[in-house]
Amino acid sequence: MRIWSLHPRQLDRAGLVACWRETLLAQAVLAGRTRGYRSHPQLERFRTQPQPVDSVGVYLAGVAAEADRRGYRFDRGRIIAPDAVVGQIPVTDGQLALEWAHLGRKLAGRSPEFARVWAESAPQPHPLFVVVPGDVEPWERATPD
Repeated sequence: MRIWSLHPRQLDRAGLVACWRETLLAQAVLAGRTRGYRSHPQLERFRTQPQPVDSVGVYLAGVAAEADRRGYRFDRGRIIAPDAVVGQIPVTDGQLALEWAHLGRKLAGRSPEFARVWAESAPQPHPLFVVVPGDVEPWERATPD
């Protein structure tokens, strides 16, 4: 499961679709609708929020907005709390950098055109997140290269 801290516009088609599907799974876990993935480390940042399901709903709404911009049809009816009002979640610049490098490696293999755009860009956070100084997040299991 990869719930990107990066802005959805920085994901290629495969990354955006996977992010949508995996975050829907995360929403199901947080809402108590499934038994699998309950201890997945990427859920920690949502669990620390006062209303975890609302926070993941806002995240999903951001992914769906990017899908709309690209002309994709993601079923917004699957979002439990798409219009919730929540505070931004801190994400460290170290985490963003790790994800940026990870995305670059993925794009190089599966989406060379998108990789060229990636190479000329800088990491930006999903609108739910606010960047703070720091190392890779403690919940991250991927290792930097």
